[in-house]
Amino acid sequence: MWTRPGLPWKVRSLLTVAMKAALKRAHELRLHLRGALRNGCTAEEIRETVLQAAVYAGMPAALDAFRVAREILAEATGEGGVAIPSVEAYHQGGIGSGGAG
Repeated sequence: MWTRPGLPWKVRSLLTVAMKAALKRAHELRLHLRGALRNGCTAEEIRETVLQAAVYAGMPAALDAFRVAREILAEATGEGGVAIPSVEAYHQGGIGSGGAG
């Protein structure tokens, strides 16, 4: 699948992150987040991908995915990269609405 010419690896990585987030496959998501970073995806792109998945997959899946993403980005950057929304931000309604997060 990854060697097909139709999509660049970066795009395939973001699609895979969205699907693993939606399916609540935390272990596989960790692997694909590391791969996405290697394939040139930024922390901001990963954040936006998980937010997009949240709209369609639901908040429980998104919260799990954000926890995993925060862990992997912290591991990769030594500081966590961009701010990943917290559980509290979801409860305050600030995610995806131009508010906090």
